[in-house]
Amino acid sequence: MKILPQVQALPDRSKVAPKQRSVIGLLVDGWPDDVRECLNALIQYAPNHPIAVVNLGNVDNAGEVVEELAEHHPMTVFHVAQDLQTAGWAASRNALIKAIPAEVHVILDLSTSLTGDSISPLVDAIQDEVVLSGWRGVNVNLSDEWRSFDDAPSGEVDAVLSYLMAVSREAALKTPIDNKARFYRNADLEWSLALRNSGGKVVMPLSDLPCHQTRHRGYHDSDEVYRDFESKKTYNRLLKSFRGNESILAPRA
Repeated sequence: MKILPQVQALPDRSKVAPKQRSVIGLLVDGWPDDVRECLNALIQYAPNHPIAVVNLGNVDNAGEVVEELAEHHPMTVFHVAQDLQTAGWAASRNALIKAIPAEVHVILDLSTSLTGDSISPLVDAIQDEVVLSGWRGVNVNLSDEWRSFDDAPSGEVDAVLSYLMAVSREAALKTPIDNKARFYRNADLEWSLALRNSGGKVVMPLSDLPCHQTRHRGYHDSDEVYRDFESKKTYNRLLKSFRGNESILAPRA
């Protein structure tokens, strides 16, 4: 098992033309039972979409679960010595996007468990001006000066959440996630607005997909002080960059 010292050591294939339509990217940072459930669901319900995994820190030997499943269902696996908190969520995601030359990268949180093919509708939505699609879409609440986001109906939206979303690799390479976003929370909102600011559209193609969320370890089982500090820092950066720029938002009814 080759172990890379940090996520920046993943191969940089950003100049390589995509050879496949899609890839599902997972960041594994422990919780081996969750890893097994998530991967088994992907193998069952999304067999036509290749899987790529970054095992960060091999916390609780979760990487061994990945290797075990990879023996029966081929997938690309990178083992990294850093844990997720050290590497950072944005840096880890950006490195994986650079490493796999696929037209569309599907970002999936381990807490999202498929009960059917939830992947294809999101991948299919990425075309023309649409650069980001997701399972759960939200819109900026303009009445409280951008301090919150509200659930949005299907269609074009301001942002989608990283529980499950698909992004154009070309757009993601041009407008990557801000590496200052060490924690996932609010980084998906910031990235969505950055992609819109770069001229792309963001959509929630369907109001419902065959999947559900189990316990969201990334939020509920993270260090509360670290979680709140990093989330607030990212949201303040979002406000500084985009608040008041309604021209980048999705059309309102």
